[in-house]
Amino acid sequence: MLDPHELYELADDLPVLDKPVLVQALTGFVDAGSAIQLSRQNLLDHLDSRVVATFDLDQLLDYRSRRPTMIFVEDHWESYDQPSLELHLVQDQLGTEFLLLAGPEPDLQWERFIAALKGLIERFDVRLTIGLNAIPMAVPHTRPVGLTKHATDKKLIDDFEPWLQRVQVPASVGNLLEFRLGESGRDAVGYSAHVPHYLAQTNYPAAAELLLDSVSSSSGLALPTGELRDAAGLIRDEIDKQVEDDEQASRLVASLEAQYDAFLRGREGNLLADNDRPLPTADELGAELERFLAEQSRDGE
Repeated sequence: MLDPHELYELADDLPVLDKPVLVQALTGFVDAGSAIQLSRQNLLDHLDSRVVATFDLDQLLDYRSRRPTMIFVEDHWESYDQPSLELHLVQDQLGTEFLLLAGPEPDLQWERFIAALKGLIERFDVRLTIGLNAIPMAVPHTRPVGLTKHATDKKLIDDFEPWLQRVQVPASVGNLLEFRLGESGRDAVGYSAHVPHYLAQTNYPAAAELLLDSVSSSSGLALPTGELRDAAGLIRDEIDKQVEDDEQASRLVASLEAQYDAFLRGREGNLLADNDRPLPTADELGAELERFLAEQSRDGE
């Protein structure tokens, strides 16, 4: 393997950190409701930060699969939206420093990229790595946003009751990083917000708010979520209005509410299946996720 250190460039005058938390917020895999993107942008917009490491995306990104945008004005190219993958040093609202990995998920050299990250985790003596994710689920927007938790040590999520036992899904760099950190004996946690599948292609700040609240709960960081909460309320009102004006949408939401409430009452079944039908198999769940990814790819093109 080529030297992983050649994938990034460190900033000058690096600080000595006191066992910080690393929040991993890569996008490009599944980001239903743009919850990951909203979460990381909210942190960068409202907290003091600086870049401590910059990754060489020319080695990691397939530009043809995720083409950056350019602006053309009359007779010339005015701008280029250059992608970046950076490790930020951020201060929370009480001045506690933590690290934030923000940018697109690498398309290439996954193992080398993860080796580079593990080196940075050791260099900064990171005590806990937290990954953010958001997945489309057959849940109604009229109920609280759900959450799936996973970790390298069950003690890190001892309050979580799994919602399914075993399922095969496409891999991502973020999930592989958590897996590799577990193999190395390091603590890592992942949070996946459940976004109503009919809202997966729109911004859903309620899911981003839950992700950041979950980070705060597991790390002790004081993170801002006020603007996300306000935005979630406005979007909820707009969705309610649209559903009220659409009979088919109203029936869909009512059906999902019935399933959700039945699940909470402890009846057999889960959030992804009608109680009168057989539960979906792991292959069916994986196929549903594959279809969602295919739809995202077509929208991107």
